[in-house]
Amino acid sequence: MSVTVRFCGAAHTVTGSCYLVRTDAGHLLIDCGLFQGQKTLKELNYGAFPFHPSDIDAVLLTHAHIDHSGLLPKLVKEGFRGRILATRGTIDLCSYMLPDAGSIQEQEVLALNRRNATRGRADVTPIYTQADAVAAMRAFQAIDYETWTDVIPGVRARYWNAGHLLGSASIEIEIAGEGRGGAPLRLLASGDIGPDAKLLQPDPQAPAGFDYVISESTYGDRIRERTTPELRRERLAADVRDAAAADGALLIPAFAVERTQELIVDLVALMELGAIPPAPIFLDSPLAIRATEVFRQHAASLDTSVDVGRLLASPHLHFTETVDESKSIARLTGFHIIIAASGMCDAGRIRHHLKRWLWNNHATVLLVGYQAHGTLGRFLQDGVKAVRIQGEEIRVAARIRTLDDYSGHADGSEIARWISARRPVARGLFLVHGEDAAISGLAARVAERILPSAKLFEPLLDDVYELTTAVPTPLDVAHRRRLAPEAVTRLDWHNEMSELMLDINARIEQAADDRARGVIVRRLRRALAD
Repeated sequence: MSVTVRFCGAAHTVTGSCYLVRTDAGHLLIDCGLFQGQKTLKELNYGAFPFHPSDIDAVLLTHAHIDHSGLLPKLVKEGFRGRILATRGTIDLCSYMLPDAGSIQEQEVLALNRRNATRGRADVTPIYTQADAVAAMRAFQAIDYETWTDVIPGVRARYWNAGHLLGSASIEIEIAGEGRGGAPLRLLASGDIGPDAKLLQPDPQAPAGFDYVISESTYGDRIRERTTPELRRERLAADVRDAAAADGALLIPAFAVERTQELIVDLVALMELGAIPPAPIFLDSPLAIRATEVFRQHAASLDTSVDVGRLLASPHLHFTETVDESKSIARLTGFHIIIAASGMCDAGRIRHHLKRWLWNNHATVLLVGYQAHGTLGRFLQDGVKAVRIQGEEIRVAARIRTLDDYSGHADGSEIARWISARRPVARGLFLVHGEDAAISGLAARVAERILPSAKLFEPLLDDVYELTTAVPTPLDVAHRRRLAPEAVTRLDWHNEMSELMLDINARIEQAADDRARGVIVRRLRRALAD
């Protein structure tokens, strides 16, 4: 018997989650997510899969976030004919999120092709369309938590609530051993693990005793300040009061699903308590508006101590679904709150609001989620003085704040406790879904107290391991890598080019006179000629 796992995404990066498990009986995927962040990574979304979609017999989907589900329509479009197994909450969210992703791709490609036409460049096509995403939903099949489901011959799976998102799951996989008495191979894929004191979601659950665990490590090197629901609201209230005192817009880039609903619940509650000044809250995201309705429908499965339905129907909350409604917000002055996707500022309506407000020192940008390497949100978080948005240079004068309390991910100590509770882990722990520092930090924490370092593995993109050996055995895949390892972890030339353009403009503006500016231009020309 041979069982292998190939890490087709989320390897030394936090997006593109996709793990291919091959057995003698068939092939299955755990997740099939979209790459986000720097352009070199995002270009993988347009290329061929590192497998034939028609060879995949089933997909086990941990949750609905696009970095875990976003390439499923492409998978179906290119020949996958099996089942996509997911919880009911995940399916309900995907029914909105995947068509929305297809629509965004169509719109972005349309705009890009207009620019390409003026530059004499060839047209590009979207990764998939809204219609492709709608068609892919027919492959979904709902399964219940904590119930065994046969996936392919000799393989069964059981889903456990991961406490990360409505419908999120850690997936327990059991692969039958050879012969009548052969012990099964047991594998657990964490998905994304929710933190302690998460609003709306329960604590993560899963059994113990595995041969292998595949664990996320998004915040593996970080320990957050202790939080409770009360402390979280106090910290949010302090940031909101500061933004109100500045008398400008408070922009909150937020993922449309769950992060947005959590923020609305807390903002409305704080306004009702008088802890922050009442102000209009604009939910400027068609997807977030639809997701909010899904949360209302699933309110009974959420935290029963919070009246989710009532708070999400507050008169303070205004839905701006159409483009014209969204544009009308730009006419507002004074303090108001805008929540818009995307959470990393790399797409969606938030970019238009950032263009409108980033240069204004009365505005505040509150980052409430993970900002991946190479995204606009990460550059803002790192304190850049200027950014480029849709080809325009924007000076950053707004105050940039970060509030980690709304993260959907466990921090390093919480992940380590989750891993510890899965023991014994007989053969190996794979650390994925994290950048270099996060993986290294979590590995050091785990090796110190939980598992010996010989059982820890940090797979690179497209690494393949044989799982039936006493310890996981890496197979030679150098010839099959889509990207060199360093291309995954460092800023690419697109980022460097944007930074260079900003630096050139800054130097020219700082020059004493036209003669000095001319000297800079001539030096640049000579450098280009070398």
